[in-house]
Amino acid sequence: MNDEEALEQIQYYIEIGAIRLAGYNEEGEAIFELNEAVTKKLAPELWEAHMEYIDHNLISLFEEGLMDVEYDENLEATMHFTKEGYKIARYRGIIPLEDIEEFDLNED
Repeated sequence: MNDEEALEQIQYYIEIGAIRLAGYNEEGEAIFELNEAVTKKLAPELWEAHMEYIDHNLISLFEEGLMDVEYDENLEATMHFTKEGYKIARYRGIIPLEDIEEFDLNED
């Protein structure tokens, strides 16, 4: 996919409400936000690609020792990032914007 096609696809997803512009990062690049309930229905292929991206990156951080996962008695996961892991996760956009304060950062 070339840049023009990618921009057309982004515009399409914005128009149908599958994504929205959430802001810009330090380099001036656009940050887009997906809404789980809406994106799953309106653009399931985008949601699937997004989840594969998230899974791949979380596994990579875990394998590199930049993140640990702890499960509670209900088998709900809490992710603990090292400082470097947190920076990488945030840069890659794998921490949901609305949940960013809930992620634990290990200072070790």
